Amino acid sequence: MTIDIAVMLDIALDAVHCGTQRLKTQAVQQVMAKGDRDVATDLDHTIEREILAFLAERTPSIDRFGEESGGNPATPHRWILDPIDGTLNLVHGLPLYGVSLALTDGIRPLLGVISLPALDRTYWAAPGIGAWQDGNPIAPSTVTGLPEAMIAIGDYGTGDDGPERNAVAVALHAALAPVAGKVRMLGSAAVDLALVADGTLDASITLGNRDWDMAAGVAIARAAGAAVTDTDGSPHDSRSLTTIATAPGLTGSVLHLLATAATGTRYDRRATAC
Repeated sequence: MTIDIAVMLDIALDAVHCGTQRLKTQAVQQVMAKGDRDVATDLDHTIEREILAFLAERTPSIDRFGEESGGNPATPHRWILDPIDGTLNLVHGLPLYGVSLALTDGIRPLLGVISLPALDRTYWAAPGIGAWQDGNPIAPSTVTGLPEAMIAIGDYGTGDDGPERNAVAVALHAALAPVAGKVRMLGSAAVDLALVADGTLDASITLGNRDWDMAAGVAIARAAGAAVTDTDGSPHDSRSLTTIATAPGLTGSVLHLLATAATGTRYDRRATAC
């Protein structure tokens, strides 16, 4: 299948705009538990249903996958949607959440769009088009030393692998505490990656890799010029164990700290290059 990236990006921007308008004009009416310390809202389902329907109409030959409704995750070209990344932030009134949409080739994102309605920002990117925030080109920070760096770490894990992920996260916090400028946990992978892309954050470390959380942000951060890797420093893709996005001058330092924290866990299976 031949994909016109510029056309697909315009469609993605239109689709995300629909979800943004919902988030700006409609309040959450219902919060539903959907797993260990995880929730969805009526807005998650409404936005996902509307965006997937829009994409089905505009790109009927491309499969679609949404966090809440699922889909076919194995087809080569597919849209990947997180209708609200940072749902718990939204529920608690913390203005760090957004709509995240990517088009992938099954392994890597081809383009990404992230809207952060409460911050009134929209990010988009694709190879050959670059990375943009509201029409302005963006780039990662030029920080090269950990003492000057602001680093975001993803949420603590839940579910069956939560204890193992959390042991690494605690060790990572301990390793960063004496050397990093500041450490933050913002509660949204889309926010983390967008803010690495525009240089607000200097690095983001997420001890997991789910396409709906990561794909759009990875596309944007990578197109902006950030390094986006797995634990061992290999280029990030859908098979990666972790999602590490850094300003180019921080990659080695961040990977070294993560490798030290991950020693003896499943996260160091491919850490020999660190």
